[in-house]
This record gives sequence, C-alpha cells and structure tokens, in this order.
Amino acid sequence: MECPHLSSSVCIAPDSAKFPNGSPSSWCCSVCRSNKSPWVCLTCSSVHCGSYRCDDFVVNDTKLGLVQKVREHLQNLENSAFTADRHRKRKLLENSSLNSKLLKVNGSTTAICATGLRNLGNTCFMNAILQSLSNIEQFCCYFKELPAVELRNGKTAGRRTYHTRSQGDNNVSLVEEFRKTLCALWQGSQTAFSPESLFYVVWKIMPNFRGYQQQDAHEFMRYLLDHLHLELQDGFNGVSHSAILQENSTLSASNKCCINGASTVVTAIFGGILQNEVNCLICGTESRKFDPFLDLSLDIPSQFRSKRSKNQENGPVCSLRDCLRSFTDLEELDETELYMCHKCKKKQKSTKKFWIQKLPKVLCLHLKRFHWTAYLRNKVDTYVEFPLRGLDMKCYLLEPENSGPENCLYDLAAVVVHHGSGVGSGHYTAYATHEGRWFHFNDSTVTLTDEETVVKAKAYILFYVERQAKAGSDKL
Repeated sequence: MECPHLSSSVCIAPDSAKFPNGSPSSWCCSVCRSNKSPWVCLTCSSVHCGSYRCDDFVVNDTKLGLVQKVREHLQNLENSAFTADRHRKRKLLENSSLNSKLLKVNGSTTAICATGLRNLGNTCFMNAILQSLSNIEQFCCYFKELPAVELRNGKTAGRRTYHTRSQGDNNVSLVEEFRKTLCALWQGSQTAFSPESLFYVVWKIMPNFRGYQQQDAHEFMRYLLDHLHLELQDGFNGVSHSAILQENSTLSASNKCCINGASTVVTAIFGGILQNEVNCLICGTESRKFDPFLDLSLDIPSQFRSKRSKNQENGPVCSLRDCLRSFTDLEELDETELYMCHKCKKKQKSTKKFWIQKLPKVLCLHLKRFHWTAYLRNKVDTYVEFPLRGLDMKCYLLEPENSGPENCLYDLAAVVVHHGSGVGSGHYTAYATHEGRWFHFNDSTVTLTDEETVVKAKAYILFYVERQAKAGSDKL
C-alpha cells in the first residue's frame, strides 16, 4: 500500500505538530502496524513509519528542505496563535479592570481612579490606615510633592530607589516609600498596588510589626506618624523639611504644636494641645499641664456597651458626643491613681479634667474598642453614632471665645472599621471620601458606596478635617 501523493507531497512526524485525532503515540503505520516513529502524509493523512517495509515513503527531508520549511511554518502558526491568545486575554483583563473602575454619575460614565492595596499577609491593618491617610488632602499632597530619593553612585546613579527585602539597611527611608505608595494610590493606572517596599521598611524600623500576624491599626498609625515625624525632622534627600514646611503658609500659620522637637507636616496637620487640670480634694491645689497630641483616644461609656446596633431597642444609642463628653468631663481619680500634691507633700485624692487648648487641622478620634480582662483583650462591639459633617468641637475648648465659629466645625474624611471579635484577629477596612464620593477600601478591592452605608459602620478610628470658612454651617 503506497501513498498516492508520494511524488508530489512530503511527510512529517506527527509529534512535530498538533493533530486533532488523538495523540501520535496512539497512531500506527497503515502498512506494518508499527507505532514506532510514525509519519503522516500532509496531503492525504496516510500514516507510515519509514521501516524497511515502508521505505518508499519520505523519512528524511527533501533536497529542497521542504519538511523543515513545513516545521518552521507550523511553528510560526503556533507562535502566532499563542501571541494572539495572550493579547486577547490581556485585552479582556484590561477591559474587565476598566469596567470594574467605571461608574455612572448623572447618567454619564466616569472612571474610578482609586487603587486598592494588596494584602501581604494580615496587612489589612496597614492598608486601612494608608487608604485613610491618602484621602486627607493636605497631608497626602505634601508627601506627593516631595522630591524622590535618588541613588548617587555607580551605574544606577540618577534612578529612583526601590527597596526590596534583599537590600541591606542602607538608604532605608520611610518617607520615600510612604511617598511612593501615596503617589500610586490615585493614579488610576492599576486596580491594586503592592506596598512591599513600604512594608519592608516598616519591618526594618518598627520591630513590633515584623511577621504576618494581625496588628492593631491604631497602634500602627501612631508608630507610622511618629516615625514620619522623626525622619522629617532629620531632613530628607538633603532638604530640610522644616524649611519646606515654613514655605507652605497654610501649614505653618498658627502652628504651635511641636512633639519631640521642631514642627513637621505631621504635627502641623494632626497636632493639637490638651490642658490637663488636676485638683487636690484635700487642699484645693490646682495643677495644670499642657500635652501635645496627634489623636484622642475616647472610651465608650459603660452604660452603652450592651448596645451593639443602631436599631437595637434597649436604651439610647451611643453617640460620638457621648464619648467626647466622657473624655472631657470632670473625673475623680480612684485609689490607684492618687495625685502627688506638692502642697500636702503626699498622694491625695483628686479630680482630673481635660480641656482642648488647640484643635488640629485634622482631628483623629480613636474609639477604645479593645480592653483587657483578667486573661483576654476583649472587644467593645457597641455601635457609636457619628456625624458625616458638622462635628462641633467648640464646647470642648478651653477658650472657645478665641476661636471663630467655622474653626470648630469638622467634616468626616475617613473611617477605619474593625470586623471581628478580637484585636489579634478579624479584618480591617476603611471608608473615605474623595472628590465628593465615598469609597470602601477592602485591601485590593475598592467599591463606590454611599453615606447611608458609611454611617452604619462601627467606627474604630475617625478622621475629621477642619471645615473651611466657605463651607456651610451644619452642626452636630
């Protein structure tokens, strides 16, 4: 049996190309039934093996190299198909990403420029804080406008520094990695950004946050702000940041809050001053002390701790005003906190009261949801009602008559929420407003949300921005 196309066609081993009918190992020669090295006619698909019984069929290449040309042609077709398929999949992913970042506003379609942050292993505590800070305009813009760090030696001179875990401790800069992360979050060029370099620097300079266990978002925020403040004081990229701060009149004006030395953008925006008054109940001696703060930690009053939802019927709903009143009300110190009276020359019973002497531009309020029992750190899951706009802080000021009416009003910029039962477990997300729209940041996922959803959240950290004079006058 001979192939009728022997004189006009070439044959090729079927394992050199892809064929639809089974694998080459299952084929056998139509003459000797051998399945060793089968060959197929490219015209009629007859299968032969080229053994002594089938030596009339083409085994080796022709003088013109036609078999090799066919192989190259098939390889080119396969490569083209692979490239086209890869290009098609990339297009689908791009379109999917684009569609997922589109929303309709007043009947027209617009793009969501927000970018998520990938979870690197229980790093939602960090992601929620970063997303919140990125939506505080004055603070975020300051860092985004800083000059980038550059390597100044060797072949990489002039290129930006991107830290990885393989690098050493040299040139580690929290400010630089924080700046790059903020720049990436609102470019709109990707759906999620991986903050690996920033997390690496956090590991280097904040040993408490090494590893991949869940951490407290408030504790991380305080460490982050403190270390940014210290690094900015020392200067960054050869430029004194105190000098840069003085050039920005909106940040330097009326800024008197300094923590651990010279003022920086951290203290200029988040810094306030408390007056702590302590009165001896025996002799009436009064002691006053002024304490700078970057945030206020507020207790949830005990009478509200059984109220877990806004719609729960047993008793009134706890409000943010209740927490602020509990913080600033006159308090009698217990036996474990006796005051050393300088007039009585011994520890005495006393009262304590806080006043706010200076309000910050951004008021950060931390609700103390975690407390220690004999063996565990439990969570207070009480719902606390908070305003989206018009939080009036005038009644908590030491000298309210010296503050204008607008300087005491605050509008909500961001909320950090803890989901779960304990500080060492659960999950953190954040809500934040950007250009008049509210977004929910859940690690790499960013979704558009509404005010009704935001006010139902069980807030853990609230960021309020001082209202500008041109805004309205809604009050809490």
